[in-house]
Amino acid sequence: ASALFCSGKMTPALDAVSRAMGIMVRKRRLSPRSFRSLRISAAAATLLSSPRASQAFTLLTFDVDGTLVSSSGWAESAHGRAYPHAVKTVLGNGDSDQVPSVPDALRREEYHGSTDGLILLRLARAALQTPPQSAAAHLDDMFACMYDYISELDDEEVGAGLTVLPGVIKTLETLADMDDHIICGLVTGNVEGIARRKMRAVGVYQTGALTPPSKSQAASKTWPGAEDIGFVGGFGSDYCSGDVDDADRNYLDRGEQIAIAVDRCSEILLSGAGKSDQPRKLKRVVHIGDAPADVLAAKAFSERCHEGGSDLCVGMVAVATGSYSTDELQELTGEQKKGTWEPVVLEEGMADTQAFLRACGVV
Repeated sequence: ASALFCSGKMTPALDAVSRAMGIMVRKRRLSPRSFRSLRISAAAATLLSSPRASQAFTLLTFDVDGTLVSSSGWAESAHGRAYPHAVKTVLGNGDSDQVPSVPDALRREEYHGSTDGLILLRLARAALQTPPQSAAAHLDDMFACMYDYISELDDEEVGAGLTVLPGVIKTLETLADMDDHIICGLVTGNVEGIARRKMRAVGVYQTGALTPPSKSQAASKTWPGAEDIGFVGGFGSDYCSGDVDDADRNYLDRGEQIAIAVDRCSEILLSGAGKSDQPRKLKRVVHIGDAPADVLAAKAFSERCHEGGSDLCVGMVAVATGSYSTDELQELTGEQKKGTWEPVVLEEGMADTQAFLRACGVV
């Protein structure tokens, strides 16, 4: 079975993450609202607890669709076409009529705000009647097949139907000049290689804001043709619970990706590369996203993180630039807990750069 699939047991992928993050994994079936892995780690704990004077860093993790870009005709987009292509190629007989598009096969709540892994498993069950546990054994192959499909396309085709949202480029260019105390990456349900290609296709990568991947991330998977456009983050190809029937996994799986991104950021800070010889300490992580899954993922990460006594501040900037209103997002954020959980909702997203930076707590 795929190392990414987890059904209440430790998997190789989660074991590695939990050892690095210091994340507690209970070897029993967890509550649907519990993370499979979350306790601050060897790498992160060193950064969070060092008594030495240190240079404080903030990690900003961006969602993609609805946050950095808007999309039209999603099912017909390169990414949208890659799902049925992978399912029919890996699990089916290659018949183009055998596997329909995601919106034709699934209810909106089964794919909107979800991760590529969960979408693939749900599509395989709906189109081919393949049980999720059987399909999960082939997730890595399906991720690779999705990326292979994208890798054959040029940037214009990859970016077709995608529009960078107002203020995104200017804000990211501003953040690129703040790398003495900010690390920027993605937390997205996208397969990592596809995220790389999309970010280059729309000009986000070219802003220079996205921090290069940690050594372990760069070594974990290979994305032929996109090796030189990588960046730190947590991706749909890094983790999938495999639990397609629990709607909470849409955000809990994303919460795992936040944990993975924090771990990789900690590795970068501990590597010592940077402009200062002073020890570098991760003090704050802020997730930026447009969907309920983004808000709930960050909130769950904050709650589980601080159950372990960490002083890491978790922020959330919910942007009403996707399918959800400010009122809908505000209802989910709950009460602010100063220094622990600091959510902000912005109606216009990154359109006002300074307002966005203030919401992130970095100016």
